[in-house]
Amino acid sequence: MGGSITFLIIVGILILSTLKQINQYERGVRFTMGKYSGIMTPGWKILIPIFQTYKKVDMRVKAVDVPDQKAITRDNVPVMVNAVIYYKVAAAEKAVIEVENFYYAISQYAQTTMRNIVGEVTLDDLLGQREKIAEKIREIVDKETDNWGLKVNNVELKDVSLPESMERTIAKQAEAEREKRAVIINSEGELAAAENISKAAAILAQSDGALHLRTLQSINDMSSDQSNTVVFVTPVEILKAFTSFKKNLNQTQTDKQA
Repeated sequence: MGGSITFLIIVGILILSTLKQINQYERGVRFTMGKYSGIMTPGWKILIPIFQTYKKVDMRVKAVDVPDQKAITRDNVPVMVNAVIYYKVAAAEKAVIEVENFYYAISQYAQTTMRNIVGEVTLDDLLGQREKIAEKIREIVDKETDNWGLKVNNVELKDVSLPESMERTIAKQAEAEREKRAVIINSEGELAAAENISKAAAILAQSDGALHLRTLQSINDMSSDQSNTVVFVTPVEILKAFTSFKKNLNQTQTDKQA
């Protein structure tokens, strides 16, 4: 009786040892006598002890942080660039058979590719076209790692650090551009104001007495505040008007006497 129980326990242990659990987000790469013999899908699977082995592969999207890389742009500006790569395993058997450590391999290849791409562009392009440069890095890394069973979904350039002297130069350039734009806007405003004043003067000159009425209106506006002191200089046009009026008055009196 005791021997039967022992035998059953041994058989149970052997059966349990043959069962392997594959989670939903995993795949198992099975080897039979050292040779690849298939993919193990999620669930409980039976392996023949000694003759068969397996290796689990995580199929979820992974993020690889590419550390700071020192590079020199095409216009000879030293920069520090870092990035993050999002990828997943597309073919579990290739990820196990074709490369020893795909996580380490893709990180190293991404670092090299990023330095090479940065060296092909100018600083202005690197700062202004990050998405385009990141997409170019993604295409190169994705093409190379396709043989490893990997699929690169996205590459993001996180930060581009410049030397302190270059940052000061860029800041001065930006300030100069702002000042230039401010001068242009002010000059355009002054030009528009001058054109409007010129048009207004031409309209006033076409109507007799319009200029005098505008002058009196301005004086009236200023005199509304008692704290203002108005010094009025008589325009030459008004003096001419009074002279003409006096001549006309004298002429009228002469005509009456005659």
